[in-house]
Amino acid sequence: MNILTIDYNDKDLAKKFTDSLHESGFAVIKNNPISQKLINQVYNDWESFFKSNKKLDYIFDYDKQDGYFPFQSESAKGNSEKDLKEFYHIYPNWGRIPKFANTDTITLYEMLLNLGNEFLKYIDKNCPESIRNNFSEPLYNMSNNSGQNLMRIIHYPPIDNNIKSKNVRAAAHTDINLITILVSGSQPGLQVKNKKGEWIDVKSEKGQLIINIGDMLQECSNGYYPSTEHQVTNPKIKNNVSRFSLPLFMHPRDDVILSKKYTAASYLLERLKELGLK
Repeated sequence: MNILTIDYNDKDLAKKFTDSLHESGFAVIKNNPISQKLINQVYNDWESFFKSNKKLDYIFDYDKQDGYFPFQSESAKGNSEKDLKEFYHIYPNWGRIPKFANTDTITLYEMLLNLGNEFLKYIDKNCPESIRNNFSEPLYNMSNNSGQNLMRIIHYPPIDNNIKSKNVRAAAHTDINLITILVSGSQPGLQVKNKKGEWIDVKSEKGQLIINIGDMLQECSNGYYPSTEHQVTNPKIKNNVSRFSLPLFMHPRDDVILSKKYTAASYLLERLKELGLK
């Protein structure tokens, strides 16, 4: 498996980017427009939030799925063990947003969303015509005005000695959505399963973006763009510190037809039930 790292300013960005996604489901973008200073500020803001009891004022809404999800709220599909993380869901169009997050966090969200729309255009344009003709509408239109576009701020605390050995920071899973734009984590740990079933590290440096295909895009492209299994491993003892991660999950509108079997809404509901969040 070859996950390409591509310069955002490369004249062949679109082709190299989509070739990497087709081959591995993942791509890494360096020298992108998002500054490390902004990323650091957002991580610092949320580190303070997760350390405070203020987070308990935003306990997640079971129906709407916005707000704060306490430690070990979620398990991966097919896994009974809970992930070793806490996280916050921001739906900027309608969800609850802590006051401090209305500046830098929302700025970062908007920048990631704009890049995501650009990436969806590349993906749509560079896939075979036979695949594109099966899309119910262009990919870059599917997420327009979507109320489901989601920014998730994740905190993986240091591993407690009392935690069962089977528990990991994020068990093997695939993402539900169209594409995920992931800001490089504050610590290593992200791995991808290659075609041989081996786990390999996703190598990225600070400031780089990791983009991966979600299940919904795999569904509507009939597998041309694969949604690849990935996980976040537990740290070694010498690196047992908090890890922060920030993905933007780009979702289609609820009414978008993914395939003969699913609309975006029906697919999302099925997966949330599998995760124990519905």
